[in-house]
Amino acid sequence: MKTHLRKFRFNNGELSQQELATSVNVSRQTIIAIESGDYSPSVKLALLLAKKLNTTVEQLFELEENDLTELK
Repeated sequence: MKTHLRKFRFNNGELSQQELATSVNVSRQTIIAIESGDYSPSVKLALLLAKKLNTTVEQLFELEENDLTELK
């Protein structure tokens, strides 16, 4: 899964990873892991991140080609 979290952080007042993490009640390490693609957030966390960043989950995250092969 591809993430655009970092881009949206900067487009929303250049929020630091810590500021975003605090606002959605997770650790900074969680934000780092999401941004690096090492962790896929829960639906609840994805919705909270989207709300905080004034966007949608679909704009924050997108499936990559290899993710779509799992549908077959």
